[in-house]
Amino acid sequence: MTETSTADWAAANLKRADNVEIAPRLSEDWLSLIIGLAIFVLALGALGNSDIIGWVVNTAVWNDLGRALAPVSKAYASLGGVGALLATFVALLVVLSLAAVALKANVGKFAAGFTAVFWLAYGSWILGNYANFAAVTPAEYQRFGITWSLGLTNEGAYIFALVIGLLIANFAPRFAEAIKDAVRPELYIKIAIVILGGVFAVTAAGKLNLAASVLARGIAAIVEAYLIYWAVIYFVARKWFGFNREWAAPLASGISICGVSAAIATGGAIRSRPLIPVLVSSLVVIFACVEVLILPFLAKTFLGHEPMVAGAWMGLSVKTDGAAVAAGGIAEALILAQNAAEGVKYQPGWILGTTTTIKVFIDVFIGIWAFVLGYIWTNHINPDTRNKAKAWEIWERFPTFILGFVLTLLAGLYLVFATPADIAAKVPAAVGEANTFRVIFFILTFFSIGLLSNFKRLWEEGIGKLAAVYFVCLFGFVIWVGLLISWLFFAGVKPPLAS
Repeated sequence: MTETSTADWAAANLKRADNVEIAPRLSEDWLSLIIGLAIFVLALGALGNSDIIGWVVNTAVWNDLGRALAPVSKAYASLGGVGALLATFVALLVVLSLAAVALKANVGKFAAGFTAVFWLAYGSWILGNYANFAAVTPAEYQRFGITWSLGLTNEGAYIFALVIGLLIANFAPRFAEAIKDAVRPELYIKIAIVILGGVFAVTAAGKLNLAASVLARGIAAIVEAYLIYWAVIYFVARKWFGFNREWAAPLASGISICGVSAAIATGGAIRSRPLIPVLVSSLVVIFACVEVLILPFLAKTFLGHEPMVAGAWMGLSVKTDGAAVAAGGIAEALILAQNAAEGVKYQPGWILGTTTTIKVFIDVFIGIWAFVLGYIWTNHINPDTRNKAKAWEIWERFPTFILGFVLTLLAGLYLVFATPADIAAKVPAAVGEANTFRVIFFILTFFSIGLLSNFKRLWEEGIGKLAAVYFVCLFGFVIWVGLLISWLFFAGVKPPLAS
């Protein structure tokens, strides 16, 4: 990106959050909640024999491109794979362009940018589903007539979307700049997380005790992380690198809690200069991308037989919702493939569900943490009787998309357990159609994260000292403490075996 970098993207989000220059009609959080719930509700039409969104495209592992794509529902088989792909693109273009209107973005630029983002991202997904990349089991080898495969499974194709985004950001920066209006990873991942609540409900329905254990362990783990991470990183920034409080607090929140959202919320809470959380946010995006490229493969190598530890580790160590859930998705694909090759087939969804659950709980505490810091700053560090932190700021900074995750989770559990058997039997297929959209929003997230990661631009911004703090804390402390905490709470906890 020659003129606009990840910092510019973070600055735009900061302005939207603080209503300084841009006053959107709806925030990305509210839009993600609305869109995610709408997709989930439309999918439930299948429970009443009204298959509303069965036309959404699904991609299978392939070695004949003509068989790669198909509508997710057989009721729309006449569309064919290409027809389903076109229908999916048009639907998403219309819905997300309306979201751009609500955000007061330039709709023309968004539509043009999204067209490029969608086709490049989904093309990456199709490529990653090629049999020599995605096939895992001997039966698949025989079916496709191949003798070797990388064994990434189809979800390993997320890596292709991320890498292609990275290549464009760093080797075609002008093109990346031209489509930047549609590069909104936080919006895409939040929509996906809202849908994921219902998917996780169906996954967990058969193992409620295990699901409750994951929730309880997740809460305990993030409390430990908050208490340890923030204090140590704040100390390192202040004492080792000489940053003042105005810089150290957003740095500590960005590195230890939830990346961009936490850095921006903290900056607003302590009334810092806008530049500070902007620069921290740009670092968060870059380092999160690096983590996604490294940590899932470490998890596969060293935690292949402790899958839930791996899921929790991704949630505690990778910053930003998009990157964390992305890392959880890759880790799940790699670990499930590794265990399947050894003859152990776990139910999919539990590793990713653990990562997402932990990230959701971390997000819940952002508003509370920002209020606590705001109270300390405005009452004790920089007293300001006219601008003290107010209790309502907890709600103002609360990530409202989480309400969507909770609603779809509860709705999914209700439909499975409290409806007649003939309706309950249709729930997995209906939620599966919504999950296909979730996968597509994941793909858009991966590709967008890659597009935001212009390493040269970050270096040119001259924030080497900030990057040094981030590097030392993240790779010298946060990742390994996160691994220890994940091990303490999730060691020995296994996903259910696939039936």
